[in-house]
Amino acid sequence: MLASRIRVAATAALLTLGAGALLFGEGAQVPAANGKKVNVNTATTAELAYLPRIGLKVAERIVERRKEKPFARPEDLMEVKGIGEKLFLSLKPYVSVSGPTTLDVKVRLSSSPSARRASSPAPATQEKPANSVPVGKGR
Repeated sequence: MLASRIRVAATAALLTLGAGALLFGEGAQVPAANGKKVNVNTATTAELAYLPRIGLKVAERIVERRKEKPFARPEDLMEVKGIGEKLFLSLKPYVSVSGPTTLDVKVRLSSSPSARRASSPAPATQEKPANSVPVGKGR
């Protein structure tokens, strides 16, 4: 009887923690879910810098390109130096060429697990004790 109560309590705790983790994870993409966008034809340099992975230098390049010729479609952003196809794909949900700019905070994209592994420091190697005998051929 006691074992079944413990099992039920443990299951309830796991379900509660799992639901909490799911809700926490869904909150990471709030700007995209709310449909907030930056109009690249009217936004200021500061508003353009709200876009993920866009700093002031690239935002200034966008404004300079816009002075020459307004953007007809979001894909035209790839004509700006520093914005390639890969970066554009991460910007696309936040970019528009008409309407008001509604994005009002910097968007931070979560990195992929492989990118996090590459940027994390290498694990420390363990040193061998001085009195150990090397293992190899003939030993």
